[in-house]
Amino acid sequence: MKAFNDENFLLDTEAAQRLYHEYAEGLPIIDYHCHLIPEYVASDHKFPNLSKIWLEGDHYKWRAMRTNGVDERFCTGMDTTDWEKFEKWAETVPYTMRNPLYHWTHLELKTAFGVEKLLSPATAREIYNHCTAMLQTPGRTARGLMRHYNVETVCTTDDPIDSLEYHKQVKDDGFEVKMLPTWRPDKAMAVEVPADFRAYIEKLSEVSGNAINTFADVIDALQIRHDFFASMGCRLSDHGIEEFYAEEYTPDEIETIFKKVYDREEYLTAEEIRKFKTAMMVEFAIMDHDAGWTQQFHYGAIRNNNSRMMAQLGPDTGFDSIGDFTVAKKMSRFLDMLASRDKLGKTIIYNLNPRDNELVATMLGNFQDGRYGAGKIQFGSGWWFLDQKDGMEKQMTALSNLGLLSRFVGMLTDSRSFLSYPRHEYFRRTLCNLLGTDIEKGLLPASEIDFIGREIVAKVCYGNAKEYFKF
Repeated sequence: MKAFNDENFLLDTEAAQRLYHEYAEGLPIIDYHCHLIPEYVASDHKFPNLSKIWLEGDHYKWRAMRTNGVDERFCTGMDTTDWEKFEKWAETVPYTMRNPLYHWTHLELKTAFGVEKLLSPATAREIYNHCTAMLQTPGRTARGLMRHYNVETVCTTDDPIDSLEYHKQVKDDGFEVKMLPTWRPDKAMAVEVPADFRAYIEKLSEVSGNAINTFADVIDALQIRHDFFASMGCRLSDHGIEEFYAEEYTPDEIETIFKKVYDREEYLTAEEIRKFKTAMMVEFAIMDHDAGWTQQFHYGAIRNNNSRMMAQLGPDTGFDSIGDFTVAKKMSRFLDMLASRDKLGKTIIYNLNPRDNELVATMLGNFQDGRYGAGKIQFGSGWWFLDQKDGMEKQMTALSNLGLLSRFVGMLTDSRSFLSYPRHEYFRRTLCNLLGTDIEKGLLPASEIDFIGREIVAKVCYGNAKEYFKF
């Protein structure tokens, strides 16, 4: 019987073990999409205990705890201690078997703190005390953990109106890990609530120094901020959308819609919302193309399903799910809107519904362009509910069957936690097992194992991202 979480965890064959240990293990990490708090990196934040670094803000764990019957006050409440929250998490962990949380939990404990015991109520206090003590040392601060995991670059997620002061501080400090911003302009196209949209545009006007009276003024103000982000090292944008928008529109129509929502704060029709979002997405894409950035689209989530808990806790607290949208025609039309103008730059598309794997994988081939080098249009790694072994394998299998796995830019954490870097290890082991199994079955030539390790494994795990993003 194979041991759990040993050096050959997830590696079922000798070929897989060789690929991982010789070509993937120890490679630097380029985490090109995450939600780390930049201030924590700037201040080299020291976490007071294991609960603070591990449970605070982690909606994955909160969902599991709620499902296990844990009261909300032990997830997000203010009237419980950090130890009490951790104790409830430790009670939940044994019941997360076959959920990726079980794997992530024990990988993180092992790689960050050297803990190889299983987390349970019986071991909770010992593990909590041990890890909390280690978190008080220089090697386990925010920056210490990034060094520990051999992180080379991280790209945070930032609103166009953000000052990026902490990114500047990190750079000025000479910290060896690059922390770069990512442009996330979702609020600039969120016209569903007119009062909120107006308030946001007024803030945009203030930080850009550009008076806003027309739609063209909005684009000018955003361009000013886009240029500022570029000056701070930004090389990617990111867009969290339910679906792609690709409505036909005229400049006059968009100006009329803008006046309606901004000047009069009137609610828009569904058609007006789609047209406005289309125009904004096209403008964003042109900015990215002209700046040489990569645009990312995370689509397919239905957010904030539980209205009572949304009112109580706000967004990003564990009440989102996979959506069921018809996307192929709109995705194609949107990409073609840009390609027909020769304004389609490097693009990464992440789907949340696994039924779309083959859809996305085939869509890529329609818009590849050798002028941009290999893999201009990328099929993003398994995201959110799909960033686990089964989801990763299905994404890579679809990409292999319908595109080129060898040109894939690999994994990211999409996380707020400084303990989430083992997700890269998890991905790397899964990739090596996928290829190693093919070698053992004779589906790939064993004589080419060194080529596979050097030209596929090492590049998918690190080299392709380094070349693609050119940080």
